[in-house]
Amino acid sequence: MPPVASPLESVTWIDLHPNVDDRGSLTAVESGQSVPFDVQRVYFLRDIVADRAGHAHRDTRQVIVAVAGAFTVSLSDGRQTRDFRCDDPGRGLYVVPMLFIRLRDFTPGTVALVFASTHYDKSRSLRSWDDYVKAIAC
Repeated sequence: MPPVASPLESVTWIDLHPNVDDRGSLTAVESGQSVPFDVQRVYFLRDIVADRAGHAHRDTRQVIVAVAGAFTVSLSDGRQTRDFRCDDPGRGLYVVPMLFIRLRDFTPGTVALVFASTHYDKSRSLRSWDDYVKAIAC
């Protein structure tokens, strides 16, 4: 039986195509167009003083954008970890379910914007590394 591909292989950058003219830049994000899913929830983080996340989503897809500043997204499939530096408001990081996610190394003034495919429900997440490792072992 061939090995199962890691969900890390599905993580990719999505260009958001800002519209720039002499007045400035406007970036529109459209559900099912700019992002590859219907957006059910949008939230942002600011005034960040510590690492964020530290969980995995069972069925939520996300696009994460550094609207201002920069930060690192660390994603793990339980075997390997990949780091992605978010520092361009014109692109977002597409993250699939069942990857353990950590947000870290925030620069001062960072604003992170997240588009999610599901409404918030704590039961949809694995809230610790140990719970995540147990879930992927099944």
